[in-house]
Amino acid sequence: MSQLNLFESDEYYEFPEELLEYTKDFLSEEEATELLEKFIDSTPWKQNTQKMYDKTVVTPRLTAWYGDSSTMYHLGNNDFQVNEWSQELIDLKERIERLTGYTFNSVLLNLYRDGNDSVAWHRDKESELANRPVIASVSLGQVRNFDFRKVNDHQKRYSLALENGSLLIMKGNLQVDWEHRIAKSAKKMKPRINLTFRLIREI
Repeated sequence: MSQLNLFESDEYYEFPEELLEYTKDFLSEEEATELLEKFIDSTPWKQNTQKMYDKTVVTPRLTAWYGDSSTMYHLGNNDFQVNEWSQELIDLKERIERLTGYTFNSVLLNLYRDGNDSVAWHRDKESELANRPVIASVSLGQVRNFDFRKVNDHQKRYSLALENGSLLIMKGNLQVDWEHRIAKSAKKMKPRINLTFRLIREI
């Protein structure tokens, strides 16, 4: 896998390089754009709600969950009904597994429709994922910045532009020591789909 641009400057020397692996051209531009259009049209998208303090707010993006069995998973204070794998998702999963050596049994799709859609600072450390999960993230469509900040020192922030067709592997202590987000953007943004492949453990 290619070296992350994130680590090519001395400014970023404190970010633990072993926590991320980035492949810029995992999918060709043509393949990624074709999958983006297909998933936008064929995915049973849903918009969830979440509790923030004493208010219930609508999640600013659309989601869909696919996996090995029709089981309800509780992640991020939301229950997800698992859809059956499509052939395109199976092909992507197997391609990632061959490249990385990791195994996955589910994938969460997020659709960011424009610059108003986002995901707030968080860590993917629910019990179903184990303490130090490996998550494979495929980006389709609009380039969006993926921001990181240290849990115990919010002044330590870094950003990586996730390109169309790219693959990002998050691993090790990343979900323990770092939070991540996709921020809202005042700039005009086209649709983007992010697919996060995970290994869910039933508890």
